[in-house]
Amino acid sequence: MMVVIKKNVLLSRFFNEPVTLLLTLPVKLQLPKPGIKYFILLILLALQGVPSVYGQQPTLITHYMFANMAINPAFAGNSGGINVLGLVRQQWIGWKDADGLKSAPQTFLLTVDSPIRFLHGGLGGSISQDQIGAFKNIALKLGYAYKMELGSGDLSIGLQADLQNISYDVSKFKPIDEDPILNGLEGKTSTMAVDMGAGVYYKVPEKYYLGLSIDNILQTRAKKMYYQLRRTYYLTGGYQWNIPGHPAYELLPSALLMYDGAAFQLNASLLLMYNNKFYGGLAYRLNDAVSVLAGVSIKSLRIGVAYDISTSAMSRYNSGGLEVMVNYCFKIDMDKFRKSYRNTRFL
Repeated sequence: MMVVIKKNVLLSRFFNEPVTLLLTLPVKLQLPKPGIKYFILLILLALQGVPSVYGQQPTLITHYMFANMAINPAFAGNSGGINVLGLVRQQWIGWKDADGLKSAPQTFLLTVDSPIRFLHGGLGGSISQDQIGAFKNIALKLGYAYKMELGSGDLSIGLQADLQNISYDVSKFKPIDEDPILNGLEGKTSTMAVDMGAGVYYKVPEKYYLGLSIDNILQTRAKKMYYQLRRTYYLTGGYQWNIPGHPAYELLPSALLMYDGAAFQLNASLLLMYNNKFYGGLAYRLNDAVSVLAGVSIKSLRIGVAYDISTSAMSRYNSGGLEVMVNYCFKIDMDKFRKSYRNTRFL
């Protein structure tokens, strides 16, 4: 009797360090004739696919304080113009798998947002690609934010639609000891998942901002592989403090807290801005890395570089991480959109 069973494959088989992500792959097994002991065995094998262990899904960004559009749809339209941000990140430089192949995580990110006056808010979106070894995740997000005045600042409420493509390339797996699972697989496999996100964002110009957002609200489960998007919460905030007696210098502390229902991740940073053109500072990612950041702003163009120094056990196998950011904002003259008023003299 030929039976198709789904079996979990632990990714740590393919890497030097443990990776907490399980995929369920279809495997054909030839079973003996039915019997009570074989029936029990079949149940045990099937139950093996029930528990779920999830890898970290949110994209790691050291420049999170400049990339709010990537984590909160309510940020759309808060840049004061058509804001375009591109980011490239190479994590764990020099890290190789057991076969000597470079398989460290890589991230590519592009975000765009702009205020839209007749929509009373803004539109924005992002496209990102995360890759580690044989696995790749491409995400497209499109969102709208409604903006209103509240107190001395502006409050935005946003929604977004998410479309993700998850794939893996079996040819990059290196089975050992005639592995009965991997030896029966070949080619590339991909699947799609649709989800949504929401957020709120409050900003007092030139003082501070606060943001709260939720990604993957529906926790969609993919069909072709056992992969489920995990609901993730983001809480972020930043403050702009002008140093008394030194008007050319500003301190920019910020923080980002992420929670996926199982674990917290804390990011904190402190930047020093000079003359609104040059900045530098330090950042810390809990149990992961200390980062050094530096950048320059030339009119509407900002270029930034960050270098991560690993503080976890992975520091023995890599030379840190490098992240490069380019940001340009096409300013919109808001005076052109001032409201018109009727005057009784012209009625």
